[in-house]
Amino acid sequence: MRADRLVATLLLMQSRGRVTAAEVAAELEVSVATARRDLEALSAAGIPVYPQQGRGGGWTLVGGARTDLSGLSAPEAQALFLLVGPAAAVSGEAKAALRKLVRALPQRFRADAEAAASATMIDPARWGDQDREKPAVVDVLQAAVVRRHRVRLTYAKHARDRSERLVDPWGLVDKDDVWYLVAGTDKGRRTFRVDRIVEVEPTDEPAERPDDFVLAAAWEEVVGEVERKRSRTTAVVLAPTRHLSVLRTHFGRHCHVEEELADGRSRVRVAAPTPLDIARHLAGWGAQVEVLEPASVRAELKRIGAELTNAAR
Repeated sequence: MRADRLVATLLLMQSRGRVTAAEVAAELEVSVATARRDLEALSAAGIPVYPQQGRGGGWTLVGGARTDLSGLSAPEAQALFLLVGPAAAVSGEAKAALRKLVRALPQRFRADAEAAASATMIDPARWGDQDREKPAVVDVLQAAVVRRHRVRLTYAKHARDRSERLVDPWGLVDKDDVWYLVAGTDKGRRTFRVDRIVEVEPTDEPAERPDDFVLAAAWEEVVGEVERKRSRTTAVVLAPTRHLSVLRTHFGRHCHVEEELADGRSRVRVAAPTPLDIARHLAGWGAQVEVLEPASVRAELKRIGAELTNAAR
């Protein structure tokens, strides 16, 4: 994983002082282009990693960081752990490397580094069809999580439904390119879609966070509640086996193949909040998809078909 490579690259530079992209590539068994991108990512994040010009070239880890990483400033340490923390949450090797790096940091920086490493997590499972860029406010929210400062949000559930909230940011989750903020509010823990946050105003007010808060555990509870809401209606359909990837894109984890049939179709179980939600996803398939059950989904498809027929007259 990329987090493992970033940590390994930094440790390699710690031991050698100067490396070339080709040396990193050979050591970590990746392409030279990948090694160069990782070195550039470390440098762009504020880690004291700099390219050297001239004969020999290469990349250098400068300052006290060359020997024990204690040359890292507080912002540099936070930047490093924000880079590797998310993916490291699911990688045992990277976790071990992070623990070693934390012990190498000066005592006064360790709390911030650990906070940065746990500020963000990655959940690769999709919730339906989504393909988005990282919102610009993510970096501001990450900094607030690490520094434990409250933020004032302007949040829009819908185009005309905006509200202002003062929240305690507890952690960020990247769910397959859709970002969520887990935060404390005056009504308890809440989860906000970051792409619906219109404005973020950092404050100097200290944020409160439960001593036993663990982002991964909190997110598991959030996912459980969302999945219960998203799977209130289940349907069994026959669909072309060659198009199963499209169904999985539409329904995310709520798409389970029960049986592949000899006629080139598969028996698939899908789920969504309502019969109408399922029908909307299936309507474009026409006769290629047959709904075996329930009758409520077939009724919604019939209604949608009638509406389209009337609209075409």
